[in-house]
Amino acid sequence: MITLVRHRRITVAGIETFYREAGRRDPPVLLLPHGYPCSSYEFRNLMPRLADRWRLIAPDFPGAGYSGTPDDFDYSFDGYAVWLEAFIDAVKVDCFALYLHDFGSPIGARLAIRAPQRVVALIIQNGDIPYEDALGPKYADIEATWSLPRDEMKKVLAEAISEETFKEEFLNDLPPTLADTIPPDLCVGSQ
Repeated sequence: MITLVRHRRITVAGIETFYREAGRRDPPVLLLPHGYPCSSYEFRNLMPRLADRWRLIAPDFPGAGYSGTPDDFDYSFDGYAVWLEAFIDAVKVDCFALYLHDFGSPIGARLAIRAPQRVVALIIQNGDIPYEDALGPKYADIEATWSLPRDEMKKVLAEAISEETFKEEFLNDLPPTLADTIPPDLCVGSQ
């Protein structure tokens, strides 16, 4: 049996939000916050495979994928956690298992701390929970922007975020013979 992934839009905390959903309408729910630089697209193949046992919900964070990119959003891990809690309220989810990996780990961990009574399980794969401590030299330029005044920081980050930047992040040291196996959809909406 093939389970279809549904593509939905909802307004969360004033932000136009895109999310994918598959599976049962009744619990259990598996919440899938995505990594960086990604979107819910990264779960497109996983969701149908688990949909016979779970209700799977994968939102695009503000500034990612097909969700809006408001100027006044708090683009910090804490800000994303507050938004993610508002998202689960908006889709009327009371309790859920939480999949944590990559950039979604510190966000999901903060959500679990904010609302521990709602989290029935944590699934952690390659998750950097203390993300700020684990960035390392590759991200020194990004870290330097954190101390800039907000408007200047937003300008510098906006200039650094482009389809080309994300392609470099995904293709990195990949041999050219494999580069065309990376789906270009991963960069959709990344600008």
